[in-house]
Amino acid sequence: MAAPQAQSETGLKERFFRYFQHEVTALQQQIERLNTMPVSGGERNDAVDHCLGGIDRLSHEVKDASSYIPAYDQRTYSQAIKALSEKLQSTRSSFNPAKKFSFKTKKNASAISISDAAELAQSQKLRAPIYTSDTSNVNSSFAPTPLDKLSPGEQKTQQEAMSSIEENGVDGIEDGPGLQRPRFPDATKITISHHDKLHLVLPAEASHATSSGTVSDLQRSIIDLSPATQVSPFSALYLKNIKDSIIVCGQTAGAVHITDVEGTVLVISCRQFRMHGSKNVDIYLRSSSRPIIEDCKIVRFAPLPATFVTPASAQVANQWDQIDDFKWLKAEPSPNFSILPESQRVQEEVWRDKVVNCKDGDLDDILDLVKKSLAH
Repeated sequence: MAAPQAQSETGLKERFFRYFQHEVTALQQQIERLNTMPVSGGERNDAVDHCLGGIDRLSHEVKDASSYIPAYDQRTYSQAIKALSEKLQSTRSSFNPAKKFSFKTKKNASAISISDAAELAQSQKLRAPIYTSDTSNVNSSFAPTPLDKLSPGEQKTQQEAMSSIEENGVDGIEDGPGLQRPRFPDATKITISHHDKLHLVLPAEASHATSSGTVSDLQRSIIDLSPATQVSPFSALYLKNIKDSIIVCGQTAGAVHITDVEGTVLVISCRQFRMHGSKNVDIYLRSSSRPIIEDCKIVRFAPLPATFVTPASAQVANQWDQIDDFKWLKAEPSPNFSILPESQRVQEEVWRDKVVNCKDGDLDDILDLVKKSLAH
């Protein structure tokens, strides 16, 4: 029987390898999408900046993990990062980006490819499952960087996205009592930001605007995005700075990024789940990859309620309870998350009758009913 210390080190290596493959795959997908992005509005330049920041962050994380990763494994990771950098350089050269995003590196013909690095890692017996993804999927998400660690270009993009609901074609959203189903005649993306006591359902007519979504800076609100995503899932969804609320996210084909959420109940169906800096959150989840949390406390997971399961999502593998806490590097289970006991889960009739089919119910009553299992 292996010694506890050996088991601990093996577990850490396997966990980091899963994480590394997850991040490399997401970054590679983003680089492959650069040539399809519009130049106007700085979207492509911001995406390049996102890639640069993601590669730099991943390099630092490899260094941070050096205490428990053998030197030969570190070299494998470094070679994969180098291959990513050169792939980005080559892609950028094809469309001659602005100088302020210049990325200087010396071309090394001997640099290995991403797939070579993965194969080398396997041959060196890291003994962890490789994260796989269909890189041909146009809905693949960007690298899941925590939103509070965005590069300057990303911060600019997020600030612009959150600056004005009206600029994105969303009409008539107001705080206060009453259920709202706003019009989305000209929207190209969904942004719901800076509200208190907002009760909103995203209508199916908004499905043309689900290329990406941002829900941020909310308090004591109920947001149901599911009607629109039944027609067209979000490619990526961002939740940030939300307190004492209920967010029904609907379907997301790519990643859901969650930052600084507190005292809130989330309902999510996605391919990738990433939560950072949140606490006291109940998550009803369906995820086709292992959920990842960082710097979180009192996070409880439960399976997606049947009310929100679609025929398409029901066919996909569900890893809602296979959580990785990347800030808990010990052999024993992380104390930062747990499985929500069945006796404390919201009942199906509550989701169906009070949340989904609510006509004009009292917001405070619904919040108190759904959130009663949260710690106080």
